[in-house]
Amino acid sequence: RPRLSVFRSNKFIYAQVIDDMSGKTLAQANDIKITKGTKTERAKEVGRIIGQVCLKAKIDKVVFDRNGFKYTGRIKLIADEARATGLKF
Repeated sequence: RPRLSVFRSNKFIYAQVIDDMSGKTLAQANDIKITKGTKTERAKEVGRIIGQVCLKAKIDKVVFDRNGFKYTGRIKLIADEARATGLKF
């Protein structure tokens, strides 16, 4: 299964789907170009975008990698929105 890796910095949040067998990134999304809204609203948007990109690439099951961040706040919002678009993990 591909891995949905999430990274959170003080300003932005990034999500990418990685195939560890080949070492390639299959899909990615971030909030650098999203200017409206709070950090949590932008995290929801990133979760929605990564879910849609994965479904277009015919990826429906992934493993969630929170990179050591606690599963609360913006990390949880990305996971919830990705699940809402149809991604399973």
